[in-house]
Amino acid sequence: MKLFSYILVYRRFLLTFCTLLVLLPLPIILHTKEAECAYVLFIVATFWITETLPLSVTALLPALMFPLFGIMSSKAVASSYFKDFHLLLIGVICLATSIEKWNLHKRIALRMVMMVGVNPAWLTLGFMSSTAFLSMWLSNTSTTAMVMPIVEAVAQQIISAEAEVEATQMTNCSGSTNLGLEMDECVSEHETNEKKEKAKPVTGHSNDAGKTSSKLESGKNAVTGTKYRTKKDHMMCKLMCLCITYSSTIGGLTTLTGTSTNLIFAEHFNMRYPECRCINFGSWFLLSFPAAIIILLLSWVWLQWLFLGFNFKEMLKCGKTKTVREKACAEVIKQEYKKLGPIRYQEIVTLILFVVMALLWFSRDPGFVSGWSALFSEYPGFATDSTVALLVGLLFFLIPAKKLTKTTPTGEIVAFDYSPLITWKEFQSFMPWDIAVLVGGGFALADGCEKSGLSEWIGNKLSPLGSLPVWLIILISSLLVTSLTEVASNPATITLLLPILSPLAEAIHVNPLYILIPSTLCTSFAFLLPVANPPNAIVFSYGHLNVMDMVKAGLGINIVGVAVVMLGMFTWIVPMFDLHTYPSWAPTVNNGTMP
Repeated sequence: MKLFSYILVYRRFLLTFCTLLVLLPLPIILHTKEAECAYVLFIVATFWITETLPLSVTALLPALMFPLFGIMSSKAVASSYFKDFHLLLIGVICLATSIEKWNLHKRIALRMVMMVGVNPAWLTLGFMSSTAFLSMWLSNTSTTAMVMPIVEAVAQQIISAEAEVEATQMTNCSGSTNLGLEMDECVSEHETNEKKEKAKPVTGHSNDAGKTSSKLESGKNAVTGTKYRTKKDHMMCKLMCLCITYSSTIGGLTTLTGTSTNLIFAEHFNMRYPECRCINFGSWFLLSFPAAIIILLLSWVWLQWLFLGFNFKEMLKCGKTKTVREKACAEVIKQEYKKLGPIRYQEIVTLILFVVMALLWFSRDPGFVSGWSALFSEYPGFATDSTVALLVGLLFFLIPAKKLTKTTPTGEIVAFDYSPLITWKEFQSFMPWDIAVLVGGGFALADGCEKSGLSEWIGNKLSPLGSLPVWLIILISSLLVTSLTEVASNPATITLLLPILSPLAEAIHVNPLYILIPSTLCTSFAFLLPVANPPNAIVFSYGHLNVMDMVKAGLGINIVGVAVVMLGMFTWIVPMFDLHTYPSWAPTVNNGTMP
């Protein structure tokens, strides 16, 4: 028993030592560059999946092991750790820092929710839409962390308002000899109908859930320890939590900068296929935006049906008196928006720079017309999306936000300097350096696989898969990625699989985009577990959910996500990149060797 406790305490150390030892025969016995690179690849993959070491620390292993095995020089492998991706990330983080510093994200979220109204179903869609929109430009984690306090305030305000109304009704009717009859007389007809609707079984739940919808729920919030007033209140809290975390993930799909996995794919693709130049901000948006919209709407329908039922008649009602729940919800959102005050100069400037950055990204090389990059035709491919991000990002350090004043000995207040929109210290607090190192390690790993010949070897061994239908290969790779990303971090998953999937596509003579695009999108589908990604963990920490709630809801959205991605790969995405044709920019495999 004591031995077991020691093993449990030092399990990470033992796993690290055992992994290095168990895999050691691979480079010793085979003694080829491919085997030595595979040894490094397996070690990094094991440590990323088990998180024996911090992800960023594991990402440094190629820099240590490749020079020792003679795969790449230390100087060459070090250059792999800083790419165009990192410059793009720096510019985007400058924008995100200013947006969050001046509360522009909160104003956008509340305004979008106010636009859709306070009907419970439409309110949920409003929160999902605003969260998804913010997640297009900010990190999924920061978006969730920002929106959840607003959602929690709305939910608690709704619950407390309904409790006060019921308490008032009971007080007004107390002392009556026939309580049930008196209640009918003192409650308005609208509120009576509302109570009757509450007593009906809710579509999408068991009969027990419907029967207890107007009774006290015996369960408690795992964090606060407070009881839920009704079953419906508990379900509403679960619905709102899940709609925030899932919509932040879905919104991140739509732009290259929306999530790190998209950026990792773009950098890997442009490095491996430099002659393509077909993946940029505009082309990615056009291929992913329709998929994200469909997934978002179907997720809304699924979550609404699963937790509260889907009442079309209630949703489509117009001009009728608002319920107590809707009035309470409208009031708390209105008060939150009032707290922001009138829009400030700093918010306006941030919004202008945000729009300018987006327009420059879209217009750089739209594809159907010549973009502004044509002005630099002497240097084709030199100006990229990172150029735009850096240009706008530097402006945040230059444009004045407010004057800095001091008091002179005579008591006069004078300005002596100005403060820019963001400072370097504020930028550093937002910059995800761990992701930057993690991604750099992935690029180094990919370069090592290429230099050692491991990528070519993998491609040759996977070539028999060419006998399978293309749709089946895409489905298998999508399901593999979706399953792996539930237990490993999203960046680690895509970084690990891209060097394997690219040679697979080349070996079976299929356009690499056919496999890489769906695999990249599916890497974000970490919906099942609280530990699958940070947004899931944030909403889980509020105590409304249990693991089975997330598994039940996430499984449906995983199925929806994979199905929509598969649909897109055979409809609107095909003509964008001519996916049915093997491109000239991709290498070919002839008789087991690469030219």
